[in-house]
Amino acid sequence: MRRKPADAGAHDPGVTRTEAYTDAVFAIAATLLVLDLTTTSFGEIRSDGQLWAALGALWPNLMAFGISFALLSAMWIIHLRQFRDIRTIDTTLLWLNNARLLFVVLIPFATALNSEFNSFYAGRMLLPIDFFLVALFGHLSWRWAAARGGHLMDPDAYAHRSAAAAGGIAAIVCGAITVAASPWFGSYAFFAFFLSGPVSVLLLRRWSRGPRAAADSGAAGGDAAPGGDTESGPVG
Repeated sequence: MRRKPADAGAHDPGVTRTEAYTDAVFAIAATLLVLDLTTTSFGEIRSDGQLWAALGALWPNLMAFGISFALLSAMWIIHLRQFRDIRTIDTTLLWLNNARLLFVVLIPFATALNSEFNSFYAGRMLLPIDFFLVALFGHLSWRWAAARGGHLMDPDAYAHRSAAAAGGIAAIVCGAITVAASPWFGSYAFFAFFLSGPVSVLLLRRWSRGPRAAADSGAAGGDAAPGGDTESGPVG
């Protein structure tokens, strides 16, 4: 898809259409999660006690549903914030976004596997792997938009790109920890995602020392590399 360079303040209608399509896929995936919660396993219920016992037996399904819905919502929030900063779109970004959506639509299936076959390694690991890939392709989408001096981003958003990069990398790190821990801890491994905030803060603090170190080096008489970027943080 070849596009003429957009003006700095222009907004590509293709961005709005991509946002709408992505929102719809996330919404459908979130809705399909509830289909795993059924009463077919209850059998014949004759008392309140039997009903409560049957509901209690659903706890693996309920836990998998809650985890998947919470993480899917978090991934959607990341998508929302990403496209708030994107000014135009190209074919590469479309396919990176489509790759993310491929794994989004698999989340209901992976959730069902997680709740029904949690005693097997594959049943425990496929859902964490799925969420890891959603986070990975979401971050790759943002990295591509921020590449080449933020060629697909709003200029103001590009100036603050380090915060978005830290959040994306933190999600990938937490996803990898979850995948590694899931064979032993099952669904409890998803608590690793609570580390996302602290990891983001640590990354931002580390990157924030970059400009100060560069300035100190310059004051000491060090020569900067030709064309070097003095701002810290990952740049596409």
